Amino acid sequence: TVAVAESYTEAACVCLDRHHESPVAFEIANSGRVTDTIAEWKKPDDRTRGAWANETDATEAGAYACALAAVELSDGLVAVHRAETRTGADYYIAPADGALEDLESCLRLEVSGVDRGGPSTVVQRLKEKLEQVVAGVSNLPAMAGVVGFRARVIRFSRVEES
Repeated sequence: TVAVAESYTEAACVCLDRHHESPVAFEIANSGRVTDTIAEWKKPDDRTRGAWANETDATEAGAYACALAAVELSDGLVAVHRAETRTGADYYIAPADGALEDLESCLRLEVSGVDRGGPSTVVQRLKEKLEQVVAGVSNLPAMAGVVGFRARVIRFSRVEES
């Protein structure tokens, strides 16, 4: 919904503003492809920073905003439904022009954010998130994505089908 998207975006602005000034270059790495993009945001005011003073919550919500925007930019996939508990994922995603009612045709997406740390921290978290997705109670294909706010990178990886 618009309200959820605005909330996530607000958190992303706070997270980005902790380390950078708008605009800043970002790298999206997805299935061996690298896309360079520019992240721009409105500088959060004191009230907004106060609303997102819990770093864990802000990083999680901000990562949702950035990962969902990045997977749309890189793969044309959009969020269609919040994933249920124990699926190992956060969202179901599908092509923007596809049938959005049928979750069976969706891909599960697990998202995480890393506020500090470099690219190696992002890669390590991505490995952990892939393990989480594999352990999820679902037979749908899946991928994981990690947003590195300080590192200015978003990495995605799909779970290999066995």
